[in-house]
Amino acid sequence: MQNDLPEFCEWSIPAVKLLRGVVYAEDERVWGVLLSNKSALEEYFFRIGLHLIIDEPEGIAYLRQLSDEEKPDGYENLPRLFRTSRLSYEQTLLCVLARDEFRRFEEEEMYNERCVIDEADLFDQWKVFFPATDDEVKQLRKMRESINKLKDLGFLRKFADEPPSWEVRRILKARLPASELEELRRQLVEAAEKQ
Repeated sequence: MQNDLPEFCEWSIPAVKLLRGVVYAEDERVWGVLLSNKSALEEYFFRIGLHLIIDEPEGIAYLRQLSDEEKPDGYENLPRLFRTSRLSYEQTLLCVLARDEFRRFEEEEMYNERCVIDEADLFDQWKVFFPATDDEVKQLRKMRESINKLKDLGFLRKFADEPPSWEVRRILKARLPASELEELRRQLVEAAEKQ
């Protein structure tokens, strides 16, 4: 029975990792296989309605669902693999703060490989967007709930427990380009002023 199975493809591991999320260049073995099998992977994913994006300078690769305009004839009825989920105001705010931190990191940090932000610093930035309150414990809990959502999306990764700090992952830059960052920040400032 096992002899009837197709031969194992060396690019199966990066393919599965891409279906699960982002592949980073720091995972050298998988990254190398991905780059050396780029054409085969692009073709494979295109057949199931996905676009493989490899950003070599940033060291990231991920999948994006083909838009309706990109789908060739016959692909109209192909079910979506990825669901788009709307972020809450708090989660969007945290994305903007983390993305802004990543922008500063790229402009100013020459020696660090990772963009890391202390949770306390993040909380100080966070509070500005909400009416003043005596209940900072509740505000901190809300921010941590948003942090967990961004962690689940792969935008943040726990860096240290004491003091609590988070690494801003490069995929956030790809998902929230600088052009959109400015517009989102403007909308959040306007919303904060109305509160």
